[in-house]
Amino acid sequence: MSEKEMATIYLFGKKYEVPAELTIMNAMEYAGYQLKRGCGCRNGFCGACATIYRIKGENQLQTCLACSKKVENDMYIATLPFFPLVKQVYNLEAMKPEQAVMMQLYPEIYSCVGCNACTRACPQDLNVMQYIAYAQRGDFAKCADLSFDCVMCGCCSSRCPAGISHPQVAELARRLNGKYIQPQTQHLIDRVAEIEAGKWEELIQKLMQKPLAEIKELYNNRDIEK
Repeated sequence: MSEKEMATIYLFGKKYEVPAELTIMNAMEYAGYQLKRGCGCRNGFCGACATIYRIKGENQLQTCLACSKKVENDMYIATLPFFPLVKQVYNLEAMKPEQAVMMQLYPEIYSCVGCNACTRACPQDLNVMQYIAYAQRGDFAKCADLSFDCVMCGCCSSRCPAGISHPQVAELARRLNGKYIQPQTQHLIDRVAEIEAGKWEELIQKLMQKPLAEIKELYNNRDIEK
C-alpha cells in the first residue's frame, strides 16, 4: 500500500504535516485541534468556518470555508469563525421596499469604491459587488436573487475597505423581497390558516404516535409536488 501524500501547513503559525486529501477543517482535527466553535454544518451551508490563508511565497490573502477547501502545501491558515458584521435593528412590518430603507439603515453601501474585493473573497462565488449595486438602487428583487446562496460567513466584509456588511444588506433585501415584492402563495396561506384553526390537530397527534420507522417510511414515499 502506497504512503499517503502529505502536505505541510501552518495552523496559527505552527507547522504540521497532514494528509493532502484533507479539508482544512479535517486537517485541524488531524493535527489535534478540538473544534467546538466555527465548525457548524461541515458541508458548506452554514458559513461558520470562514478562514483566511496565504500560500508561502505569495502576497495575496485568500478566503474560504474550512469545511470545503482542501489543504495545499505551504498553506498558512487562520480561522475567522466570527466577523463583526453590523446588523441594524428594524421592524419589517413598519417598512416599505424603498431605496430610502438602505440609505437609512446601511448608508455605507454608498461608499463602495467598486474594488470587487468582496466578490473575489466570496467562497460561494457570488457576485457580491453586483448585488450591493442592486441594493443601492433599491432593486431588492434582484439583490435577493443574486444573494440567495449567501451563507453569511462574512468573508466579503473582511476584505471591504468601505466597511460594508454585505450579508446583512442582502438579508434585508431578501426579507423585503419576500414580504412585499414576491406574489403571495395562496395555497400556503390557506394551509397555515387551517393549521392555526386546529383542522389538522387530530391527524398531527396520530402521526406523532407512530413508530419512527413508520414515519420515515411515510416521508420517503410521500407525494412530492412537481
